[in-house]
Amino acid sequence: MELSSSLTPFSKKLSDISFSSSLSPFPLQLYPQTSKPKNLRVLAVAVGPSQELPRNSPQRLLKELAHRKKATAPRKKVPPKRFILKPPLDDKKLTERFLNSPQLSLKQFPLLSSCLPSSKLNTADNTWIDEYLLEAKQALGYPLEKSDELGDDNPAKQFDTLLYLAFQHPSCDRTNARHVRSAHSRLWFLGQYVLELALAEFFLQRYPRESPGPMRERVFGLIGKRNLPNWIKAASLQNLIFPYDDMDKLIRKDREPPVKSVFWALFGAIYLCFGMPEVYHVLFEVFGMEPEAEDCQPRLRRQLEDVDYVSVEFEGNKLSWQDVATYKPPQDALFAHPRLFRACVPPGMHRFRGNIWDYDSKPQVMQILGYPLAVNDRIPEITEARNIELGLGLQLCFMHPSKYKFEHPRFCFERLEYVGQKIQDLVMAERLLMKHLDAPGRWLQEKHRRVLMNKFCGRYLREKYMHRFIIYSEQVQDAYENNRRLRNPATTAVQQALHGLSYTVYGKPDVRRLMFEVFDFEQIQPKSV
Repeated sequence: MELSSSLTPFSKKLSDISFSSSLSPFPLQLYPQTSKPKNLRVLAVAVGPSQELPRNSPQRLLKELAHRKKATAPRKKVPPKRFILKPPLDDKKLTERFLNSPQLSLKQFPLLSSCLPSSKLNTADNTWIDEYLLEAKQALGYPLEKSDELGDDNPAKQFDTLLYLAFQHPSCDRTNARHVRSAHSRLWFLGQYVLELALAEFFLQRYPRESPGPMRERVFGLIGKRNLPNWIKAASLQNLIFPYDDMDKLIRKDREPPVKSVFWALFGAIYLCFGMPEVYHVLFEVFGMEPEAEDCQPRLRRQLEDVDYVSVEFEGNKLSWQDVATYKPPQDALFAHPRLFRACVPPGMHRFRGNIWDYDSKPQVMQILGYPLAVNDRIPEITEARNIELGLGLQLCFMHPSKYKFEHPRFCFERLEYVGQKIQDLVMAERLLMKHLDAPGRWLQEKHRRVLMNKFCGRYLREKYMHRFIIYSEQVQDAYENNRRLRNPATTAVQQALHGLSYTVYGKPDVRRLMFEVFDFEQIQPKSV
């Protein structure tokens, strides 16, 4: 090996220079110049083979380690197919896919159409239908004939398809098919709010003096996820959900999620095809739910004495589920849901007619909300009576519990808030289903939660400056005046109570009007900085 280097001239003697190396000694040849050189050239030659590093040398150990790493390095894993990006469909194929989708086949029933699968059922789907659907229909008490034979104007024509999708929970074999997985998740997304609203209306009419707190406990006792396997077993549907396992031997985390998913989706399908009365029939007749069962009773708590009257139809009479399911309002009824209105607005509210709020605040509130709506009544007195009751209901919506609740427990917005919260959830769910045809249920659930988050609900009310009409007690008024965190839950409750009132007086279309036209629930909220 030959080394050459150029050095700048220096004053030391050449004899004072020494070189040390771990290699074998090598001769050094220097060529001094008589004249003062500009560059000094050094040549070095190594003779003999290079010695191996000692066994314990750190350099040797590092070399061996690097060599071993090269030999044992794992091969690169190929990503799963679902993570590989595919080229987007061209416009023609995308148009064909949407036009051929069953979701666009029913113009008469847009909500039902939006819950159908995104593509037609294939051979594997029809195989499950042929093998198991009759068993499911027999357990639920439905006729065994195919629903396809019904007329196009009957929503029950799609019942076989929706019933099949309801049983395809995320742990079953068919969940790998995109159209099955997405359609099932959309059904359970709708079904959970259907159940909540159905039981809220039932308990509000069955217990006209009870506050919403115990009612929520009753609902949870009936349809809480811990009790759902019992209802599935009572209807003998467990073999359709767990065809290869014994449901009783599964641990809770393996048993409850599939059961909950199927239970919710089942009621989503029933609601779409047969309506709310059939939901009550399946809940209490097929699954055998008992409102007076011990395990769904609310915990004991101190009750405020209720000295006020209830409507005549509730006095000394506990309504059964048949009374609620089969009730049809009379032809000249004041409201869309008269009995539910009577259950939420006590008759004693008439004592507040003509007070300061009635003269000062009610006209402003009605102007903001667009009330009263134009209704073609046969008798003018009906319109006048409805508007009077609507004004009393509005005053109740703005009546905070701190004002009269301790002396008159039902003179506050709590019961209207309860039904309003449930109808608000259902209306928003229906809106999202029809608006996002290709979205799975979990995405819709997240979107639903973000839009209806409590702070946003109260925020819409405050944007209309309607929070200044809320009736507080003097003590609470002083505490809330400069404390936004205390005030916001009250505005949220008033917002939901307004939806409950509009549902009982004018029906679900007016709830949609309030949510999406008056308060504009779908407005894009700015991100918090």
